[in-house]
Amino acid sequence: MITPLPTVAATMPSSIKTTTGTAAAAAATSAAKSTGASQSDFLKLFTTQLQNQNPLDPTKNEAFVAQLAQFSQLEATTNMATQLTSFVTSMSADRMLTGTGLIGKKVAVDGAPVIMSGGQPVQGVVSLPAGADGMTLQVFDSQGNMVREQIAGVQAPGALTLTWDGLDSNGAAVADGKYRFKATINSGGVSSNPPVQTLATVRSVSQADAASPLMLQVDGGLSVPLSTVTRIGG
Repeated sequence: MITPLPTVAATMPSSIKTTTGTAAAAAATSAAKSTGASQSDFLKLFTTQLQNQNPLDPTKNEAFVAQLAQFSQLEATTNMATQLTSFVTSMSADRMLTGTGLIGKKVAVDGAPVIMSGGQPVQGVVSLPAGADGMTLQVFDSQGNMVREQIAGVQAPGALTLTWDGLDSNGAAVADGKYRFKATINSGGVSSNPPVQTLATVRSVSQADAASPLMLQVDGGLSVPLSTVTRIGG
């Protein structure tokens, strides 16, 4: 227990109180609450409070203990914040390392172009949670020209895989390059264009800072958050 400074004999009336001790106590409490106050700052103010308290009305032990407890809580919170920041930084490095393993892999991306090479069939996936009364798939080249249109009938709810054989509307093989899918569905007399997911190759990964999501840069100049990827190919 902290013992108050001894009372000195004086003729000062007991009704007269000084404000020095009160001001010092307020300053010490304010320092404990400030995130910029260090332990040495607090102890300096705490010592000043002891030296300047009113000998006729000394600060009670409970007040000293409360101030010390307040500073201890602040110090514990500061240490916890420092450790949490260190943990987030460590996790960020782990995520970046994990992301590098995706370079060269193919991930499903909404609206990414497909690469036609050597006439090999390419695929896309469209999600139809409620199914569709009918659907049309159009294929466009890099200049925005439609090269193929396929019409399908009723579709059941779920993920529908679309396959294009690389032929245009006249049955001729198209040139190698980038192409895009566009799906149009009709359900209950209402038309909509759900996004078509295609597999795009991951070229690089990036992260602005420890609190930002990990981003994947894929073919077609697109950048997508890793958290949105739902399918990974070879």
